[in-house]
Amino acid sequence: MGFIHSDGFVDSFHSDIRIMSFFTPKLGIDLGTANTLVFVPGKGIVLNEPSVVAVSEQDNKILAVGNDAKNMLGKTPESIIAYRPMKDGVIADYRVTEAMLRYFITKALGKWNIWKPEVLVSVPAGVTSTERRAVVEAAIKAGAKNAYVVKEPILAAIGAGIPIHEPVGHMVVDIGGGTTDVAVISLGGIVASISVKCAGNRIDGAIADYIKKTFNLGIGDKMAEDIKIQIGSAVPLEEELSMTIKGRDFVTGLPRTAEVKTNEIVRAISRELREVIKALKDVLQETPPELSADIIDKGIIMTGGSSQLRNFPELVFRRTGVKATLAKDAYFCVAMGTGIALEHLDTYKKSIIAKR
Repeated sequence: MGFIHSDGFVDSFHSDIRIMSFFTPKLGIDLGTANTLVFVPGKGIVLNEPSVVAVSEQDNKILAVGNDAKNMLGKTPESIIAYRPMKDGVIADYRVTEAMLRYFITKALGKWNIWKPEVLVSVPAGVTSTERRAVVEAAIKAGAKNAYVVKEPILAAIGAGIPIHEPVGHMVVDIGGGTTDVAVISLGGIVASISVKCAGNRIDGAIADYIKKTFNLGIGDKMAEDIKIQIGSAVPLEEELSMTIKGRDFVTGLPRTAEVKTNEIVRAISRELREVIKALKDVLQETPPELSADIIDKGIIMTGGSSQLRNFPELVFRRTGVKATLAKDAYFCVAMGTGIALEHLDTYKKSIIAKR
């Protein structure tokens, strides 16, 4: 599935591109559960902020978006709620997502910009037509002239520099905050894909649960994420890393510190990693034999922020027997893919725009 035009019809939009004035700015938005990245052709990634919004409960007013709002997470008085309007890669709160998109679009283009931009937004591979339409409508209401959506594995592949138009099978695993998207791409389209709601946020949650059960210590989302980044690993290490964690003791209710090591974290997140590996195996089993042969030769490309977990490619190789490599700038692949697709709409429209 490919670009969906803002008016709901998939057309060749040749006329669109001709009519589109020279002045129309273009934006590629990697709208993620954890972070949103904005790519401007010619400038690169101009914005990388958390997908968090702080709302005042009394007058339902939006107080802060992005970095400012993330700093408030878990630290707000009762009258202010800081939360993520995206859940599992799709819109959970429409109004707040629209306000968040408006903020990001304005910030990326500058407040003096008078032209409405053409916006291309990434969506998970398993997105439904209703969820897709919600993204398009939110982008239009947030100030876009036209909005298109493209599936994340396609964009991740483009951003990772994979020649997606060749008649060769490429397997891409995009592990973000809310979803893991696995897809086999050939001739510019998705041959087999799966999207599971198990990724970075679930891994953070598993770490927080483990700390709670083992140390009787309550930690916040940010602390759990820090543990994952600093000492987390997908496979046990001989030379373990350790880290001092701070939280609230469940028994005494007082602040306390504890020390945690890498291999404890490996055990804590093993269930979530098994779910990701299962998704990979399911897609490999659906892949036609000719393309399977290509994947063995080329290996699996891993993209997305959560694929940067230590030794993740090693775990994939151990469980599937297929070589896995982390893409260069894995975290930015989808955002860069949106930019490349925007710069070359003519090239990519044949493969990405498909009949519904």
